Amino acid sequence: MARYAAIDIGSNSVRMEVADKAPGSPMEIVASERVVTRLGESVFRSGKVSREAADLTCQVLAGMAARYQKLNVAGVRAVATSAVRDARNQAEFLQRASAAAGAPVDVISGREEARLIHLGVQSRWPQTRRVLIVDVGGGSAEIIASEGGRFGDAVSKPLGAVRLGAAFLASDPPAKLELNRMHEFIDEKLDGVARRFGSSHWDRAIATSATACAAACAIHRVPRSKGDLVDRLRMPAAELRKLGKKLGALDLNGRRAITGIGPRRAEIIVPGVSVLARVVSVFNLASLHYSAAGVRDGIIADLAARGVGSQRAQLSAEQRQEVARLSRRYGVSHQHSRQVAALARTLFHSLQPLHQLPLEHGKLLEAAAYLHDIGHFVSDQSHHKHSHYLVANSDMPGFTNRERELIAYLCRYHRKSLPAPQHASPQSLTSEENQALVRLIPLLRLADSLDRSHTQRVQSVECGIQNGQVTIRLSSPKGKDIDLELWAADRAAAVFRQIYGMPMVLAKEGR
Repeated sequence: MARYAAIDIGSNSVRMEVADKAPGSPMEIVASERVVTRLGESVFRSGKVSREAADLTCQVLAGMAARYQKLNVAGVRAVATSAVRDARNQAEFLQRASAAAGAPVDVISGREEARLIHLGVQSRWPQTRRVLIVDVGGGSAEIIASEGGRFGDAVSKPLGAVRLGAAFLASDPPAKLELNRMHEFIDEKLDGVARRFGSSHWDRAIATSATACAAACAIHRVPRSKGDLVDRLRMPAAELRKLGKKLGALDLNGRRAITGIGPRRAEIIVPGVSVLARVVSVFNLASLHYSAAGVRDGIIADLAARGVGSQRAQLSAEQRQEVARLSRRYGVSHQHSRQVAALARTLFHSLQPLHQLPLEHGKLLEAAAYLHDIGHFVSDQSHHKHSHYLVANSDMPGFTNRERELIAYLCRYHRKSLPAPQHASPQSLTSEENQALVRLIPLLRLADSLDRSHTQRVQSVECGIQNGQVTIRLSSPKGKDIDLELWAADRAAAVFRQIYGMPMVLAKEGR
C-alpha cells in the first residue's frame, strides 16, 4: 500500500491530506488538515496576492510540509487553483509556496481541477449512473457531467464564494439590490452551462466543498464539528432555496448562530449557498447529495493510479544487475529467478492492503526472489540454509548491511519451517524487521511455487481481496499444464493462511 500526500491551495483555504492507497481499494486517510487563509480576497480585489496573504499561506504550507514529511509518503502533489490562476504576481507566489510546501506547486486549469474533483468523488463514493457534480470553491465553481463513472464534460465558472462576496456583497446583512445583482450574475453563468450539458435526466446530483458541507449541516441540524456525519446525505432543493433566503436576510452574527455554519464560513456562506440554490433551479434538480470528497482525494487517487513512487518498491537497474550476477554465479537459472521476481513484485503490490509494508520492502522481496535458490550450489539438501549463508556473507554493492541481512533471512525461510524462537538468526532483527520478514515469507513462497516446474508456465497472476478471502487467478498459455504449480501454490497458501489469518483460493484461467 503506497502512501501519498496532497496539498490543495484554494482561494479560501489550504488543505492537506495524507492517505494510504492501494489499487482497487478505498483510501485510508492518515492525516488531514484545513486552514482558512482567504488567499483569494486580495486577488479578487486588487489582482495580486497580498504580502500578508502570501506570508500566512506559506506559513501554513511549511507546517503541513513538516507534518507529511514525517509520514514516509511515496509521492506528493501540491496544486493551486482559481485565485493563483488569476494573480498577476503568480510566479513570485509560486516560488515561495513551492519552497514552503517542499514540493513544486502546480497551477491547474479549471478542467484539471474538475477532473480531480470527479476522481475524488469516484474514489470515495463510486458512481455508475449519470451524475452531475458541482463544487463551489472560494474562487470558482466546477460543474461536471459524469456517466458510468467516467469523466465527461466539465466547466469552470467564476462563481466561488470568496470571489462573489468581494464583487457583490458590501453590506451586512446584504442589501436586496446586492443579492439581486449577484443572483443575476450567477444565473447568467449557469444558463450557458445548462444549455451546454443539455436537458438530460440526472440520476444523481452531488455537491462537494466546504460550502456544501455547511449547507448540509445546516439543513440536517448537525454541528459543523461533526460534518463527517452528513457525508452522502440529501439536501432537498426546497430546503436549499429556503436556507439561501434565510441566510441572505441575516447579518454575520445571525448567520453564525445557525447550527452547522462555522464562524469563518458564515462570512462567505451567502454567495456559496446562493450558487447551490441556483444550480438546483437551473438544472431542475430535486436535490443535491453532499460528498466529502474533493481535489485532495482526487490527487491521491491520481498518484496511486499512475504508480507514483512505485519505483521505491523495485530494484534499481544496478541492484537488479547485481542480484542477477550473484544468482548466475551460483548456477541458478536466470529464467526461473527472473520469473519468481516478477511474480513476487505482482504479489507485493496487489496484496498491499494486507501486508501494509513500506514500499522499500518490495525491493528486498524481489532481491530474495533472485537469490533464494543459490544454496543449491553448496548442496540440494537444506539449500535454503546455504542460501542464507551465501547471501549474508556476499559483497552486494547497492544494498546496506541491514538490507542484505533481511534478504538473507527471506532466502532462509523460503521453504520448510517458519521463524521460531529457537532460531538464533532472526533475533538480530528489530521487531519491525521481524514483522516484515514474517509478512514477506508467504509472498516469496507463493511466487516460487508458481514456477515450480522452472518452465514459466504461469504467465501472469491477478489478485483479488473480497469478503475476507484472497483469490489468485493464474493465467497460462492454452494447452499448458500448471497442475504442478497449483499443487505447490496450495501448500504455500497454507502458510499464507497461517500468517495472515485469511483463506486463499487459487483458480486457473486458460488462454
